[in-house]
Amino acid sequence: MNTASSPTEADDVAATTAAPQVVDNVAVARLYGEPLFTLPQDLYIPPDALEVFLEAFEGPLDLLLYLIRKQNFNILDIPMLSVTRQYLAYVDEIRSRNLELAAEYLLMAAMLIEIKSRMLLPPKKTADGEEAEDPRAELVRRLLEYEQIKLAAMQLGELPQYGRDFLKAQVYIEQSLQPRFPDVELSELQQAWADILKRAKLVQHHKISREELSVREHMSIVLKKLQGQRFVGFEDLFEPEKGTPVLVVTFIALLELAKETLIEITQAEAFAPIYVRLAYSPT
Repeated sequence: MNTASSPTEADDVAATTAAPQVVDNVAVARLYGEPLFTLPQDLYIPPDALEVFLEAFEGPLDLLLYLIRKQNFNILDIPMLSVTRQYLAYVDEIRSRNLELAAEYLLMAAMLIEIKSRMLLPPKKTADGEEAEDPRAELVRRLLEYEQIKLAAMQLGELPQYGRDFLKAQVYIEQSLQPRFPDVELSELQQAWADILKRAKLVQHHKISREELSVREHMSIVLKKLQGQRFVGFEDLFEPEKGTPVLVVTFIALLELAKETLIEITQAEAFAPIYVRLAYSPT
């Protein structure tokens, strides 16, 4: 005869089957806030999900130097067996992760194995009867040179660098408000004179006459025009309607006055208008 279980007993069995096994009431993780007491059976963790690199090396020589200095080995008497074993262990580790990076290290590994094999053979004397060079000599030389360059690079890196440790100060100093007039060049006077001649040709007369013009007289005329004036334009001192001879004499008069330092010819900037003023204040 079959005996049916009571509803209470059936519910207890189902609950025991569905609930996870709780060990000391400690959850191994939490998923969306809910405690997880056992790892899921279908949990997949990719092999490259987490990588930890304790040391970073810049090349095979850097790794060899690290192994030697870390264990206080004498660099002139390297224990090739111990160093080669540790070096190959590191190469096997990176070869499984980055084959391109391991290629350079594999070349050095072959060199270490060659040196170790040469050390196992009995030394051969040279033709001169001298003892053969230590197989480790070339490697020691390269390690010493690399260490010197690395220390020099570290010292250079510790020096203050522009943009990293300091910035160049930039200070703007406002210049004086008093204008400084540039010197008038001879070519600029020639250009101004050429412009005046062009204007004179527009109003020239075809009347032929002979007259004697005095430079001293026109020097006095120029001085009279400048009296009581702070500045007078260079072109305003000429009277093109009187013809080219008068313009020439007036220009010579200006040059004589400037030579005798009776007038000053100034210009604010290049290609700016030219001004003339008295070099003295009349009483």
